Amino acid sequence: MTLLKRLLASLVLAVCMLPVYAQPNGKVIEEQTVKSTIMGRDVRYTIYLPADYETSNRTYPVVYLLHGYTDDHTGWLQFGEINRYADKAIADGTIPPMIIVMPNGDSSFYINSYDGKEKYEDFFIKEFMPSIEKSYRIKAQKRYRGVAGLSMGGYGTLIYALKYPDLFAAAAPFSAAVLNDADIEGMSADGWKNTFGQLYGRDLTGKARLGKAWYDNAILKIVETKTADELKKVRYWIDCGDDDFLTKGNCLLHIALTEKRVPHEYRVRDGGHTWTYWRTGITDALQFIGTSFHQ
Repeated sequence: MTLLKRLLASLVLAVCMLPVYAQPNGKVIEEQTVKSTIMGRDVRYTIYLPADYETSNRTYPVVYLLHGYTDDHTGWLQFGEINRYADKAIADGTIPPMIIVMPNGDSSFYINSYDGKEKYEDFFIKEFMPSIEKSYRIKAQKRYRGVAGLSMGGYGTLIYALKYPDLFAAAAPFSAAVLNDADIEGMSADGWKNTFGQLYGRDLTGKARLGKAWYDNAILKIVETKTADELKKVRYWIDCGDDDFLTKGNCLLHIALTEKRVPHEYRVRDGGHTWTYWRTGITDALQFIGTSFHQ
């Protein structure tokens, strides 16, 4: 063996003997509960804690990540693999270390029902967030708090950001369930009964559906009635696929914000109402929210 070959062989051996450092992984607690007086029951949630949570004394920003209709608090973990994407993004420096909280919203659309029997919105704002932010080392300030979600959770994201702009720095709705008056008025009886009647009023048909309960929670109406200065209090990242059945409502939201000259990010990528679409977009959304946590 020539001297050059021996040197190369020694170099390869030395490289192979270098220690391999695994990417640090955050901690996931899949089944936790908050006792709710407002809801009259315990509400489950899943939480992601960044890798250095248990080895440091620092406090962290927080993102509340809301699931879609028919899913539960484990959806973003089971199908969205949020822990894997967050681990990589934090390790890469794409997002700052953050706590991600995923509450169980059942089929509430994260609002109070018209009849007062289900007061999820009150629970979330008055009980859930305060409880979480006392139980974990969270920076409990607007500038360090974000909200995101998909479909029903995208709707909830918009509701909370629009109604409580002093609580959230940024919002990232995916494939949000944004409907207009014509969608509600023309909805089939079965569609209304199975999904929206419990929220806005049972046994309603046609224009009768367009009552106070609807308008108090209609995304486009809320945007219409708020001033541009009010809307600018929250940074928005809106993302909906070009093949998604909810793309029209998201387009209308984009237009409504544009007409009021409210800065926002609007993304239309190739894809539909699928976990593949949401998984491949979550890192960009968290990065957008994460920039709100910086000076």
